Amino acid sequence: MTVANRTNYHSHCSFCDGKAPIGDFVAEAVRRGFTSYGVSSHAPLPFSAPWTLDRERVGEYLAEIARLQDLYAGRIELYAGMEIDYLDETWNPASPYFQQLPLDYRIGSVHLLRAPDGSIVDIDTAEEPFARNLEAHFGGDLRHLVEAYFDKLIRMVETGGFDFVGHADKMSYNASFCEKGLRERTWFRDKLRAYFERIAACGRMVEINTKKYGSCGVFFPHRDLFGWLRELRIPVTVNSDAHRPERIDEGRSEALAALYDAGIRTVAELRAGRWTEVPIDRP
Repeated sequence: MTVANRTNYHSHCSFCDGKAPIGDFVAEAVRRGFTSYGVSSHAPLPFSAPWTLDRERVGEYLAEIARLQDLYAGRIELYAGMEIDYLDETWNPASPYFQQLPLDYRIGSVHLLRAPDGSIVDIDTAEEPFARNLEAHFGGDLRHLVEAYFDKLIRMVETGGFDFVGHADKMSYNASFCEKGLRERTWFRDKLRAYFERIAACGRMVEINTKKYGSCGVFFPHRDLFGWLRELRIPVTVNSDAHRPERIDEGRSEALAALYDAGIRTVAELRAGRWTEVPIDRP
């Protein structure tokens, strides 16, 4: 039996840093009555990284999704996606390489920053590695790191080439561990507001990422920003960013309820290959 709003378009598998083959995720989605599901491995980077899909395996990745689309035809709509990093002006979701791939959708995300010392630093880590990277590569200057992150996201939003922004304000989670009360600071809120206004002006969509809901009770963007999404008329989709099959549904119903409570009445879902605004089925 299918259930309204039961979809997910942000998930990782063993082609990147996910913990199971694609087939295990799709089988779980079918078991749970999902109407559509998307696989979105971390896209290749121009250098080796243990958490990304190797460029040499892109054909294999797409072929496996195509095989599963045939296998589950009529039972679930299965889509091929990628989560593509905005690295710089030459490597991002709008780059010709990614635009020519036969993908059904693309996620635009920022996981890496270039530090003042020239090194490329992973800032999408656990709290302790984040703090170490802050000290080692940014001289402990949290405001510089945070502003560089949002500036890069704004460039990504303006450049385009993707369907929705991945985990839109995830930086605030790790940064808040380094400075309590950061999210209430005026400069931080102003930067965040400018970023969301740019998303709206460029007509981009944002995901409500529920990956941390089960462990920490938070969404990205945070629930206190849902009012901005409504005010700025930014379309949203709800995704779990799952790395394990059993987590594909984590936080989904809670996110839908929070959106509804914030006055948002629809979410975007892929239906027959097109993004469609679907009413939130809230009793």
